[in-house]
Amino acid sequence: MTQMDLFFSFSKVVCGYPISIFFIVVNEFCERFSYYGMRAVLVLYFKYFLQWDDDLATSIYHTFVALCYLTPILGAIVADSWLGKFKTIIYLSIVYAIGQVAMAVSAIHDITDSDRDGTPNNMTFHVVLSMVGLFLIALGTGGIKPCVAAFGGDQFDDHQEKQRRTFFSVFYLCINGGSLLSTIITPILRGQTCGIYSQQKCYALAFGVPAALMVVSLVVFIVGSGMYYKAKPEGNIMLSVCKCIGFAIKNRYRHRSKAYPKRKHWMDWAEEKYDRLLIAQIKMVLKVLFLYIPLPMFWTLFDQKGSRWTLQATTMDGNFGQLVIQPDQMQTFNPILILTLVPIMESVVYPLIKKCGFNFTPLKRMTVGMFLAALAFVCAGVVQLQIDKTLPIFPSTSESQLKLLNMGNNQLEVHLPNNFTILCSKHLYCRFVNGLATDLNVSTAAVNFGIIEPLTSSNYSLLKNGKHTFSLKSGSQSCEYTIKFGFGSSYTIFIPSTFTFGPNCQESVTEVEEIKPNSVHMALQIPQYFLITAGEVMFSVTGLEFSYSQAPSNMKAVLQAGWLLTVAVGNFIVLIVAEIAKLPKKWAEFFLFASLLVAVCVIFSIMAYFYTYIDPTEIEAQFSQEKDEEDEDEKDKMRKTEEHVTKRGSVKSNDSDNAFKLSKM
Repeated sequence: MTQMDLFFSFSKVVCGYPISIFFIVVNEFCERFSYYGMRAVLVLYFKYFLQWDDDLATSIYHTFVALCYLTPILGAIVADSWLGKFKTIIYLSIVYAIGQVAMAVSAIHDITDSDRDGTPNNMTFHVVLSMVGLFLIALGTGGIKPCVAAFGGDQFDDHQEKQRRTFFSVFYLCINGGSLLSTIITPILRGQTCGIYSQQKCYALAFGVPAALMVVSLVVFIVGSGMYYKAKPEGNIMLSVCKCIGFAIKNRYRHRSKAYPKRKHWMDWAEEKYDRLLIAQIKMVLKVLFLYIPLPMFWTLFDQKGSRWTLQATTMDGNFGQLVIQPDQMQTFNPILILTLVPIMESVVYPLIKKCGFNFTPLKRMTVGMFLAALAFVCAGVVQLQIDKTLPIFPSTSESQLKLLNMGNNQLEVHLPNNFTILCSKHLYCRFVNGLATDLNVSTAAVNFGIIEPLTSSNYSLLKNGKHTFSLKSGSQSCEYTIKFGFGSSYTIFIPSTFTFGPNCQESVTEVEEIKPNSVHMALQIPQYFLITAGEVMFSVTGLEFSYSQAPSNMKAVLQAGWLLTVAVGNFIVLIVAEIAKLPKKWAEFFLFASLLVAVCVIFSIMAYFYTYIDPTEIEAQFSQEKDEEDEDEKDKMRKTEEHVTKRGSVKSNDSDNAFKLSKM
């Protein structure tokens, strides 16, 4: 080995770890920041930028999440059968980055704001571009999901088992760290105002920063290219499993007649073509996959914290003293609680339960986790009941709205029918009504209302909660007017005909509070976040551990794909239940989902009761031993056959010699 080879070999290891894993860890942190940051503000982007209602915003959100958990199967097949993990990560990360950029561009309202009023005039462009972006993101993030962790594990040699375990712990920490920071930062970015012609909520920035992080993630991963160990694709075990199962079903159908004897298991019908060890491994996998059938309902509830719960928070008060929490920032409680609860559960709760003599098996933990998630939705329903008491009554599809503004100096008496309703906004909106005989210019640091003509009103403008100072100008006269807004309120501010400019002008302004500020505090969501996170720790973390322990050595990826599939199915269930139920009250929908999960929890507990835990390694060893014994028996038979042939050959040789001797005689 040359001196250069020695230097290069030494440089690839730092503190006992391959230097290549540092690039992979940074790559994962940036990618998770990109994904969770974009996802944190996604449902609000649908509602407030694209102007979709709650149901459509929720449906598209869960469709996107479901796709993100379906595409890992495609990524695993491509990586194992064709491109390999490294190239799959590179190519799909490029697709991923393009999707994030498309989302950022779709949120720039100035692109189609031809009349410069702050509202896009061609909403179709923004909808199509955002849908294309979300599809590319789902393909990218899902495709690389099963590859990055496995690629990191490939960088270690067999003697580095301890370092490999540490890597996976750090890898999991990076996932939660990226999730935590992004769900704090991107809602803050969304809350900023930006725009060329008019200032609006800056969704472009909230999507742009995750897009930049995804580009950084890709660049970092490429920089480490020369240091990676890149295993060649060796074929996908999932394809082999599917082929074996397909052959067993097909062969069983061919021999469905009673003339053929039954076999112990329907997979035994594949013995004519496939190895018995492979069949035994598939039986173990199918046994676990059967337990997966009820699991999607947990994810149905869990992933609604990014949709229904975020929309619920928009109708609540986020003032925590000096700190103001945005509705989408409430999601940060999940990663914070995960990082807190996982070590507490592992080092305190589970050992304490064990000392009490209770056999708290993994399946029992998962059952409790499902029940905790159901309780979380009961809490969400109770909170929604409190919120509904404070919200205005909105007109139904068969009703209309009417607003009357008296611009005169005299009192106006109006008689209205009993079913008259006024439609107001849920959000902090403000408009000015000019009762003067001259033009009035109104502006503040965040919004310029422009020139308001006499006896007309401005459009409603969206403002942040808190104190705002408005500049009122008419000709050479001006004054300042200050008002404090509550979050979720709506105001109309009248400038009467008797208004006089000067230091005391504020006293002559009339404020009409059309909708009162949100009075139910966001802190009431903390219990439901605690319960859903505790349920996640007991259900998800334990479920992954259980799946790994019950899976054959070469089929852990198959069960991982099955686990991700339950997440996708769970998000599709949200769409199905929401569309079929069509409950007008959100609290009723929360209670419905809680009831469904409790019912599924009972079914799962019964299935878990009859489940028998196995040791896949021991079973595989038995089959290997049987195979070795069969091979040894086969060798003995061949040896005896050879000896028999040799003996017969020897007898024939002696007979020939005797015949030769006799002929000579």
